[in-house]
Amino acid sequence: MDRATIVHDNFLRRVAARDFPAGATPSGPLTASEAVGLYRAQCLSRALDRQSRAMQKAGQGFYTIGSSGHEGMAAVAAALRPTDPAFLHYRDAAFQIARSDQVSGQSPTWDILLSFASSSDDPISGGRHKVLGSKALCIPPQTSTIASHLPKAVGAAYAIGAARRHKPEHAEMPDDAIVYCSFGDASANHSTAQGAFNTAQWTSYQSVPLPLLFCCEDNGIGISTKTPQGWIAATFSHRPGLKYFTCDGLDIFETYRVSQEAAAYVRSRKKPAFLHIRTVRLYGHAGADMPTTYMPKSEVEAEEANDPLLHSVRLMEKSGAMQPDDALKVYTDTCDRVARVADKAITRPRLKTAGDVMASLIPPARPCAPTNGPSAEHRAEVFGGDLKAHAEPQIMSRLINWALSDLMLEHGEIVMMGEDVGRKGGVYGVTQKLQARFGPDRMIDTLLDEQSILGLAIGMAQNGFTPMPEIQFLAYLHNAEDQLRGEAATLPFFSNGQYTNPMVVRIAGLGYQKGFGGHFHNDNSVAVLRDIPGLILACPSNGADAARMLRECVRLAREEQRLVVFLEPIALYPMRDLHEAGDSGWMHTYPDPSERIGFGEVGVDGDGDDLAIVTFGNGVYLSHQARKPLEADGIKTRIIDTRWLSPLPKDALTRAVSGAKRILIVDETRHHGGVAEALMAHFHETTDVPMARITAEDSFIATGPAYAATMPSKDSIEAAARSLMETGK
Repeated sequence: MDRATIVHDNFLRRVAARDFPAGATPSGPLTASEAVGLYRAQCLSRALDRQSRAMQKAGQGFYTIGSSGHEGMAAVAAALRPTDPAFLHYRDAAFQIARSDQVSGQSPTWDILLSFASSSDDPISGGRHKVLGSKALCIPPQTSTIASHLPKAVGAAYAIGAARRHKPEHAEMPDDAIVYCSFGDASANHSTAQGAFNTAQWTSYQSVPLPLLFCCEDNGIGISTKTPQGWIAATFSHRPGLKYFTCDGLDIFETYRVSQEAAAYVRSRKKPAFLHIRTVRLYGHAGADMPTTYMPKSEVEAEEANDPLLHSVRLMEKSGAMQPDDALKVYTDTCDRVARVADKAITRPRLKTAGDVMASLIPPARPCAPTNGPSAEHRAEVFGGDLKAHAEPQIMSRLINWALSDLMLEHGEIVMMGEDVGRKGGVYGVTQKLQARFGPDRMIDTLLDEQSILGLAIGMAQNGFTPMPEIQFLAYLHNAEDQLRGEAATLPFFSNGQYTNPMVVRIAGLGYQKGFGGHFHNDNSVAVLRDIPGLILACPSNGADAARMLRECVRLAREEQRLVVFLEPIALYPMRDLHEAGDSGWMHTYPDPSERIGFGEVGVDGDGDDLAIVTFGNGVYLSHQARKPLEADGIKTRIIDTRWLSPLPKDALTRAVSGAKRILIVDETRHHGGVAEALMAHFHETTDVPMARITAEDSFIATGPAYAATMPSKDSIEAAARSLMETGK
């Protein structure tokens, strides 16, 4: 027999024989009826685990990772409010079931079985994943709760206080809510988790409101690797700014009491706390995992002997809440009912086509109240002397600064956060004066942790804000890219569009900086961003376009709830001249705030039909330099600025090259994995003209005189164009 059957049979036998594990006597505020309700939730969680395994064996279920041993989490749910957002550990079915009892009209048995069956009727994921979650219960789905959900829990907790100060139009969390975030003892060691704990402590230490309850479900093992005995208590019981609570999750009376105390502390003090709950793990980690292959059988049996359901039956008998025979009947009746409901759940429809699966990649648009913009007087007050300079040609960094100012004036829910964005105004001065104009609540100087920056943004987005986090350099994103890939982009997909993470992530990147950085401050790799389904990647090539595109990016986030990355070419921030010193050929005046460049709209400069140069970012600047000698020799050239790097604006690009006899792609990203690969494939599929590409080498970028040696240049673009003119005749 497998371990699930052994645990089941042991429960039936031991309850009938009144053979219960030793434990404390019941004490605390939990009433008899509440204890019975929690026990029913525990029985349902256990029955669902058993049914999940049976469904998988029958080919009607597709994934099992159970909650058995963690049924005490039902008591935690009872100690919280159903309006407290809960980011749950994957072993928290009992928590969701107990919370369902707090909200009318819920059917947790049916809902969870639909998830097991991967039915498109599953109310949370629409059949895309076996996940816990419910919009009605304020439980956003978590698809891989190793630790990646902890930074956004910090952000969500911060958003509660921020919403009291500046209420966004689409705020969802009550002002007196607390954020609950649970995870396993092994996950507590993950660098992402440690960053979240540190951020919470750092924030609390400064007396910034952060109503957040971390909950570590300590079953002593992560898959097969033991957590050293006492490790969690030793490392979390004395952290500054993080109040520590602990209880035995096998005892629903104690767990309820301590959870109430922890929740009351967080709610009243607006400070984070750490709730350490002892649990056991039954059946192994997941699926067909057999714990006896890496643990002595005696240890496995000792854990099984501490079955939390046995403890609950003992405690209910001692408290007079329910007798063992009645408890046994609740258990068997629950198992029978779950089996009957499962027979119906497996008949419900499932996703079939790619279109079905992808339908929730793009979140639904939401209605937003119209904004008329600030009054002329208010705008003049904010901009001060800068207003007169709007009619004069400016560099890109200044035009982005003004665009950000206008956007923050118009949309009070925009909040920016990042390293040095506030007081300093950014490494390149792009956000100068914004903190003075809009205050530290909307221009947040964060600690130096990219995961926490993006987590803050994700959490605030879930309470109606429009975050605009800044990652200081593109290379720094790689420290935290899973916050975009595994969290922000997947949430609408796995919640069937019910939860979203609208935001505009600003990143200074790409190469060509002459005197600064090398590979860590000049990064020409965007592959990780282009590989994320649902993410929009925008890259301007000049200041006027940057302002217009930034406005469209904010519209996409606010109204269409999209995840947008706005990649700003560092080397073009200060660019003034194009061909010779003093020509001011790359400076532009500030576009009227009403002007936008629509999503998917490409830029076309010139109408030459000999050659179409398709490029973006710094490539646009260099291609303009190269065009001058080409046209002097009679080569009629047009330059096409792609602008939107993901998804590629394919139809617009096809129209833009129409009539051109040759296509040259200029790509400052790398030869392998670069943007040119997708552009070449597209044009090969849609045109029949000769084409070529020039890209960066597959190399990191050097500091010093060779800063641009591995990337396209004016001369290399000109040479590639002339070669294509010869071979393409």
